Amino acid sequence: MTKVKVCGLRREEDIAFANELMPDYIGFVFAKASRRYVLPERAAELRRVLSRKIPAVGVFVDEPVEHILALLEGGVIDAAQLHGGESAADVRALKRRTGRTVIQAFRVETPEDIARAVESPADYILLDNGAGGTGEMFDWSLIADVPRPFFLAGGLSAENVGEAIVRCSPYAVDSSSKLETDGTKDYSKMKAFIDAVRGNG
Repeated sequence: MTKVKVCGLRREEDIAFANELMPDYIGFVFAKASRRYVLPERAAELRRVLSRKIPAVGVFVDEPVEHILALLEGGVIDAAQLHGGESAADVRALKRRTGRTVIQAFRVETPEDIARAVESPADYILLDNGAGGTGEMFDWSLIADVPRPFFLAGGLSAENVGEAIVRCSPYAVDSSSKLETDGTKDYSKMKAFIDAVRGNG
């Protein structure tokens, strides 16, 4: 069964939606340039009311390793998702020092981007259109027999995620902006997306 990640949660209502719908992962965005950015202190508050059955993933862009470590070791997040220019050494350092899951994101524009992603030492790779949260798809035909588990992101909604799963066979699908109305998470869109992934739509 394909896993589901809902990213960009930042309100108590978002957490309540997640606790009811039970995605396999949720994401807190710690990239200050994002309109979904949450302060670490706020994320800690939200984490306390999130179901312990749902792992929380922290999304970072070129954040110092020590800052990521603090959130992992402090129990605010269970995994780190790297969207910047982090090196293989950075990924290995996080894995070595915490033993936690590390996801490394890659922008996909050419087959060479896929080849580069496959070489990552991260536990999982994430294939996306851009920096994340853009709501835009990339050319799925570039994904052919990726030889390791990957998260698929970029413009995924209840309407197209079924086709994405059939065509790309991802380990997990990740959505954020397509699950929002007027910039905030929408319960009905979240439910439709999760139902579509799990075959109930």
